[in-house]
Amino acid sequence: MAGRYRLIEPLGSGGMGTVWRAADRVLGREVAVKELRGPAELAGPEREAFTLRTVREARAAGRLNHPGVVAVYDIFEDCGHPWIVMQLVRSCTLGSLVHDEGPLPPRRVAEIGVQLLAGLQAAHAAGVLHRDVKPDNVLITDEGRAVLTDFGIATLEDDSPVTRTGTLVGTPAFIAPERASGGSAQRASDLWSLGVTMFLAVEGRSPFQRGNALATLAAVVYDHHGPLLRAGALAPVIDGLLAKDPARRLGGAEAESCLRAIVEGALPEHASVPTVPRPAAPPSAQTLPVVSVPAQRPSAPPSAPPFVSPSVSPQARPGTPGATVPGPALPVRRSRRWNLAAATGALVVLVGLAAGGMAYLTAGRPPGGTVPGVSTPTVTVFRIRSTPPAPEDESRPAVRPPGDPADEPGRQRPTRPHEKKDKAERGNSGKGLGAGE
Repeated sequence: MAGRYRLIEPLGSGGMGTVWRAADRVLGREVAVKELRGPAELAGPEREAFTLRTVREARAAGRLNHPGVVAVYDIFEDCGHPWIVMQLVRSCTLGSLVHDEGPLPPRRVAEIGVQLLAGLQAAHAAGVLHRDVKPDNVLITDEGRAVLTDFGIATLEDDSPVTRTGTLVGTPAFIAPERASGGSAQRASDLWSLGVTMFLAVEGRSPFQRGNALATLAAVVYDHHGPLLRAGALAPVIDGLLAKDPARRLGGAEAESCLRAIVEGALPEHASVPTVPRPAAPPSAQTLPVVSVPAQRPSAPPSAPPFVSPSVSPQARPGTPGATVPGPALPVRRSRRWNLAAATGALVVLVGLAAGGMAYLTAGRPPGGTVPGVSTPTVTVFRIRSTPPAPEDESRPAVRPPGDPADEPGRQRPTRPHEKKDKAERGNSGKGLGAGE
């Protein structure tokens, strides 16, 4: 190939091509040659774009010179597709190691993480993003050193992308949420992929792998990664790297500091360490208190405080599940008239519910104007009246419970308080306002 490389044997193959062990007859050394065939459906302009991108990305990887990154020596085109010549590393992949030996000890995974972080930071400093960090692209040498390989889909941060429209480049289970949601790759995206790789290495399973690619991408965007049962002191680092929001994700320097502490024994292997402080998360449905009070509109007239169901615990506080937003304090009146008014208000609520004339809120059907993002309300709130209670020196009409004989058909309509004051003073005589009025 290209007048100098003789293919000896295949070392592995995948959807994009085959990696060969080859001999460089010019320099007299063995190398790895990656044959990049690309997707079979590519043709015409798309095939040309694929070749152009491969050449560009191989050149990007060729800019790197770090012991934690497999070196790229050459690139050429033959048989209608590109070939990349790389450093031959006698090793096995991290994926095959976990498959054969099971989950690795936390300290060993921390050591691998430190070495991979060093390679990624060198790439990022050169403006190169990997975009496909995963266990099968991590080589474990015979000496136990971790080396990052396959920058075949790497990209330069300052280059315009050359990809097919709508194509998502990378392995679904290891793609960062911002990329799975249609965003562009960034340095934090590589750190997310490193976190998933470390999760698999220490737990022995992929946190987001599902039955198909679409379900896997949905899990990446929406699902939590699940419990870390074997990680020990490594758990806070992985948690930090797997923050959905890249702005809150653990940075490379912070992650390296924590991992080195585990490797050097400053932290017990199976102990937990404090989580690195991150900026506060924006409010979400998981962090907001459960509220069932409609949002106040500027044009709405002031109203009296709502009546709260007595099933609510008096210890509930705003910010805890099941709490309501406190309204203005009700005036405390310890007179007999106030107690009568409170009982009257409760009966109004019951009568209103029976007649279907009172609005209510439920968890399944929030009305318009509810607080955005808040779900599962546990408190039902009713508005008793739109005006304050009458002063104590005024007469109060009595309220009969449903089923009072005065409600039967044929009964004379009771006189309202303003029509005849002496009837309003009868209190609970059964001649007050009816439920239907």
